[in-house]
Amino acid sequence: MTVLARVLAPIAAVCVTGFARVVTGVRGNWFGCTPAPVPRVYFANHASHGDFVLIWTVLPAALRQRTRPVAGADYWEADRIRRFLGREVFRAVLIDRNPAARRADPIDAMVSALDAGQSLILFPEGTRNTTDEPLLPFKAGLFHLARKRPEVELVPVYIDNLNRVMPKGEFLPVPLLCTVTFGAPTRLQDGEDKASFLDRTRTTLLDLRRPGGG
Repeated sequence: MTVLARVLAPIAAVCVTGFARVVTGVRGNWFGCTPAPVPRVYFANHASHGDFVLIWTVLPAALRQRTRPVAGADYWEADRIRRFLGREVFRAVLIDRNPAARRADPIDAMVSALDAGQSLILFPEGTRNTTDEPLLPFKAGLFHLARKRPEVELVPVYIDNLNRVMPKGEFLPVPLLCTVTFGAPTRLQDGEDKASFLDRTRTTLLDLRRPGGG
């Protein structure tokens, strides 16, 4: 990181989180756990490129500094601004989403971050959900990560967009009101196979659509 990037990165982080709060009114609900300075994998639903920013914003500042989103290198390295934000501000674990071209195992990069005491923000659907379904099927990455580090807490996080409309007759849009709900941590269970694990963790995330599973 250059001297200029080192100076600008924390300023940019404050601007990004401040903008997210103003535009979305985002608030965090620690429903199933409390913020803790331990390595965790926050796994969440994924509908937009800004999803991890909302999670990152509602984390306490001390946790934000040690929590890194897992994101596609093709998007966050597409231009200088995104490259600065991805690498220097969010300190994302950038992965090559093209299996044929990648030279390193993305799981190894995530494991290295966890071993360094950092937490991750992961989207197990693997891509943005643009369908009418609340949640796409999970890819295998979360399972492989849990198998390599079974002691790490896996925390489901549901991002809920409460209002996306511009009222009829209004000239200004209503801010997009969002909640980010953190559920109870889970781990890979002894003898649990991939299909069972992915089905169970997906269900825990769906249950957070209405805290308490109701």
